[in-house]
This record gives sequence, structure tokens and C-alpha cells, in this order.
Amino acid sequence: MKALRLLCILGLILGISSLAYAETTTRFATIKQVSGTVEMKVSKGSWMPAIVGTNLKQGDAIRTKANSTATLLLDGKAETASVEVKQNSQLTLAELIANKAQGTETTLLDLSLGEILIKAKKLHSEKSRFEVKTPTSIVGVRGTTFSVTVEAVE
Repeated sequence: MKALRLLCILGLILGISSLAYAETTTRFATIKQVSGTVEMKVSKGSWMPAIVGTNLKQGDAIRTKANSTATLLLDGKAETASVEVKQNSQLTLAELIANKAQGTETTLLDLSLGEILIKAKKLHSEKSRFEVKTPTSIVGVRGTTFSVTVEAVE
């Protein structure tokens, strides 16, 4: 009897937590354009040549070499923003989440080195976040065009 009661409680907890998880979905960024030597790192694998049309997920990264650029479209054709990754840059898609129940989106880009140019659309709600993290700061935006640069420490 105790085992049955414990299983029912455990099932209830798992059911409720799965409903909360179902409301949150991951988003993606599509590689729209590459020029020169551009590499991507997906699923914590090794660096490989970036391919136009590839969907990058949360945790994936892209880097450009000298005289190279890449353009990413956040959310593909829905295009929440376009991100141009300039030469000698490394960018990680740290957080790309949408909560459909709350109508919010969270975007956190981690720029380790180099420069990015972002053309962001207006956010869906006041609780939505679009931020760029650098080694020394975090920049938040509500919908505009802006550039962030991180220089190497020598």
C-alpha cells in the first residue's frame, strides 16, 4: 500500500514537471551566409567548417578567421534578429529559449572575442530578454541595431 502511494506521488510530480518543461522550447539560429574561413562547433564536438543552412542550437558556437564573416538568423525564417559575426570572432549561443505559455523569449549570446553586428527585432513581451555577454560585461537590448566588440588581451 505504501509502495502504491509512493508511486502515485512520484507519477504526479513527474507529470507536473513535464508540463512545465513542455511550455519551454529551444530555439535555433540558421547559418545564412559564410565568407572565408568560418567554423562551427555543435553539440560540444570539435570545430568543423560552417555550412550554410545549418541550424545551430543552444550551446553551439561559431568562429571566423581573418578576412571572414558569417551571418546567422535567429529563429530562421521568423528572424528574431540577424547576427553578423565579423572576422577573428568567436560567438557561443549560450541561451536560446522560448516559453510559449508566457509569451517570452530569452536570447543570450556569448562573445568571447571579436565583433558582432546585431539587427534585433522588437521583443515579444516586456519579460523577454536579448543580451550579449562579453568577458567583462553584459549588454541588454529591446530592439535595435548595435555592435559589440571584444578585443584580445595582450
